[in-house]
Order: sequence, then structure tokens, then C-alpha cells
Amino acid sequence: MKKTIFLAAVVLSGGVLVQAGNKPQTGTIISENSVACGSKAEKKTTIAVLCQEYIVRTVSTDYHIRQLKPSDKALIPINTPIEFTLDNDKIKFKANGKSYEYQIVSEAAAPEPRQAADAVKP
Repeated sequence: MKKTIFLAAVVLSGGVLVQAGNKPQTGTIISENSVACGSKAEKKTTIAVLCQEYIVRTVSTDYHIRQLKPSDKALIPINTPIEFTLDNDKIKFKANGKSYEYQIVSEAAAPEPRQAADAVKP
């Protein structure tokens, strides 16, 4: 009986942890950069393929995200607020009425917000 209750508790708590990763979060796209993400051959030359890489800033984390396919040419404006979900190494969000899915390349702690006193120095 105790094993059954324990097993049920473990299964339920595991389900809660799985759901916690898919909660919508808010952030802002603060930077865009074109980076090399492969190459393609045209005739006898090799051409570098560029992809857009964005930085999405949340309250505590900066996510560096990159296009999954270089053929996606849509540019997302800087300072665009987004609501996103994380799914393993991917981020899914909507911006300007379109849905996007990008790969998370890296993440880092967001810098501390500057205080008004720090901004004004004697």
C-alpha cells in the first residue's frame, strides 16, 4: 500500500516538472547578428551561408538563438517583445503575428539592471 502511494506521488510530481518547462515566458529581442551557419556549393565555388542569431533577454537569462534553416529569411525587429516556450534545445515564439522556432545556441545570466544612482556619477 505504501509503495503504491509513493509511486503515485513520484509519477504526479514528475508530471508537474515536465509541465514546468513549457510555461510561457516573456522576453525581448535585444540584438541581431548574422553568423556563418554552413556553406553551399555553386558551380565550382563554395559560398558561406549566413543565419540570423538573436539575443532574447528575460529578467534573469539571455538566450542566444539561431535559425533552424538558413532559408528562413524573415528579420525580427530589435526591441520586439515576445512570449515564448522552451522545448529541449528549441525556443518557440510569436512575433508580429508569425510563429517562429529557433535553436538555442547558448544561454547566460542577464546583467543586473542599473540603478538610477549608478547612472548619475558626480
